[in-house]
Amino acid sequence: MPSAEIQTDEIVRDALQTGKKVFVPYLYKHPDPPSNTPKSVMDMVDLRSISDYDSLKRDSWGIPTIESSTVGKRERILGESPKDASPAGLDMILLPGVAFEKDAATGVIKRLGHGKGFYDYFMHRYLENKRGDDSREAPESDVYLIGLALGEQYLRSDADLTVPVGQLDHRLHGLVVGTGEIVESNATDS
Repeated sequence: MPSAEIQTDEIVRDALQTGKKVFVPYLYKHPDPPSNTPKSVMDMVDLRSISDYDSLKRDSWGIPTIESSTVGKRERILGESPKDASPAGLDMILLPGVAFEKDAATGVIKRLGHGKGFYDYFMHRYLENKRGDDSREAPESDVYLIGLALGEQYLRSDADLTVPVGQLDHRLHGLVVGTGEIVESNATDS
């Protein structure tokens, strides 16, 4: 921080080594965005192997980035996948952010992103496609939303600061803090 995000290299490597299917963000300009759609949006595309992951170039945030020329050959969560790929669902999404807080009144973990709305808009479209609803009051039960934070990004309940929450912001099931602390949401699913 402020020019990078928490590094997930070891998480990705471990998941691939243990046979898990891993999807990473792919940002692209929407070809003809409706009025309520950002000009750039995010999808998740699959990684095939550790060597596939190692071949990715890093963007200005230090995030390994999928080459647009390879996207058509990869399985995508929201976009069109190759014909031989089965439709994928996600079990868990690890989310970066600027700040996180466990709301003292509700027990819900709130996340403040970098302000572009890529993850929130992706989750909105993913859940809308999957379940056809738009509920954000409690974490969604069909995909675990887990924040990743450095110790300095987790606002303690005794802090004078609070994480603002907007209409499209999703509440998290949990938060993994760089100190090793795991914070769970007390909210029940709706």
